[in-house]
Amino acid sequence: MPEKETQTNLKHYDIEVFGNVQGVWYRKSALNKARELGLRGFVRNRPDGSVYLEAEGPAEQLTALVEWCKEGPPLARVQQVKVRPGNIQGFEQFEIKR
Repeated sequence: MPEKETQTNLKHYDIEVFGNVQGVWYRKSALNKARELGLRGFVRNRPDGSVYLEAEGPAEQLTALVEWCKEGPPLARVQQVKVRPGNIQGFEQFEIKR
């Protein structure tokens, strides 16, 4: 039986994605990828044209999400991804915030 997730093996990342990342299904694709990886948090567009994510889960899955963010969906043109560790927020699921 797998070991129950504890606060100690959970990580939290704040992720900023810059480039042509709005209007190209980036949020919906990020939602699907995060859920596929079993992560919790949210994704939203920002007024400056970037996309912002907060994600929590095991480090390996977070790394996989960050790698995905560098490419994004097919129509996205990602120029830069910034990642900062943060404090666990205790999200219950991954969602799109507007």
